[in-house]
Amino acid sequence: MIRAVVFDVGECLVDETREYGTWADWLGVPRHTFAAMFGAVIAQGRDYRDVFQEFRPGFDLRAEREKRAAAGQAEWFSEGDLYDDVRPALAALREAGLWLGIAGNQTVRAGRILRELFNRDVDMIGTSDDWGASKPDPEFFVRLVDVVPFPAGEILYVGDRLDNDIRPAAAAGMKTALIRRGPWGTIQARDLEAQTLPALRIDSLAELPEQISKVNAAER
Repeated sequence: MIRAVVFDVGECLVDETREYGTWADWLGVPRHTFAAMFGAVIAQGRDYRDVFQEFRPGFDLRAEREKRAAAGQAEWFSEGDLYDDVRPALAALREAGLWLGIAGNQTVRAGRILRELFNRDVDMIGTSDDWGASKPDPEFFVRLVDVVPFPAGEILYVGDRLDNDIRPAAAAGMKTALIRRGPWGTIQARDLEAQTLPALRIDSLAELPEQISKVNAAER
């Protein structure tokens, strides 16, 4: 049975449209051009950080984040950047008695923002900077399983990416749910693996309570 649900952050809980738009501005690139290159890089199966290299070879994302912070343009997101289905879904899952967590590739700063937004809504918030391991590194999912009070087979990991979320979480023994939104979720949903590997395939987090209930009823 599914007893715990852990969510990825970007394009699962947080709509990153505004944030990537600010990166286009920082690079001095039209937003639609940046978005088009972003989609092309994802469709080619490349690391999203290659997008920055296309416009500025040698681009160091970590260093540029620090420059943005120094310039008063640090990364941030707020309640207004959350997808509309996030709060209702978390409330419904909590009402159903499920243990809830958030775990994604996020900076220390982003981790602080997540805790401000979700500290009362979930049981755990972990980031790659907290754990010293980034998805899809298996160690990230080892750390995740270590902090969830249920075995891997009773954890559902929800994410928008086959490469960073679904494959490594499944390899770690977890059940998975692929949400089809955002650039990765939209493009990778066409992959045959997206039709066969995830235990659940959803277009909205609002679908999760009912789908999890059906899974658990079938396993009783």
